[in-house]
Amino acid sequence: MTYGVGLLLNEGMVLLSDTRTNAGIDHISSYRKMFSFEVPGERVVAILTAGSLSVTQATIAKLQEAVEDPEASPETSILLAPTLLKVAEIVGATLWSVRDAVDQRLRTGGQFGPASMIVAGQRKGGVMRMFLVYPEGNFIEATEDTPFLQIGEHKYGKPILDRIVRPDTSIADGQKAVLLSMDSTLRSNLSVGMPLDLAVIARDECRVTQQRRIEPGDADFRRTSEAWSKALRSSFGKIPL
Repeated sequence: MTYGVGLLLNEGMVLLSDTRTNAGIDHISSYRKMFSFEVPGERVVAILTAGSLSVTQATIAKLQEAVEDPEASPETSILLAPTLLKVAEIVGATLWSVRDAVDQRLRTGGQFGPASMIVAGQRKGGVMRMFLVYPEGNFIEATEDTPFLQIGEHKYGKPILDRIVRPDTSIADGQKAVLLSMDSTLRSNLSVGMPLDLAVIARDECRVTQQRRIEPGDADFRRTSEAWSKALRSSFGKIPL
């Protein structure tokens, strides 16, 4: 399991994912689950993954292969697609084809290897867009009414996003919100774990403008977590029964 979250704000997009992968209680590993493809100043696409590692890794590898193909076209490459909607369609189709191939080999009738992805980006002259791509390849889009998307173990980190995140939330507050959302998840579910990958894509920059790896024991993250716990306890004590 994993936890990934993306915010679509007026100022830009904020993305955060963990790196823990479980294959049983005695086999815990870390793998990157955030990937970016970009032509700086022209186009940027960021992808967060959750679910079967074999499926997500193969999907990312195929997307990269299509980008590097000398015969790449707007129908096959996410860096040539005319719109972000087309990017989401390419990612969805690739994810489904990988899942289907795995399912066929294992003869599990489509029940093996569930995986989902968040696809976020912008092309020059276009608007920022963010999609949640389901295992079947279909997707939904973030909107002003719901300016964030989550994948993986999302229930523990959702309440703070519901209460805090709006389109006019600043990039700084957006980073704080996703980190606290992740902190709640880390405390409640052992299948989600550090290190964490944080990225920011500022509006109209068409590139990843900030990127940070947060390691276990990171002092800034620990201070944020402790301050949040203290604030919650203080506020809880002031609420009348």
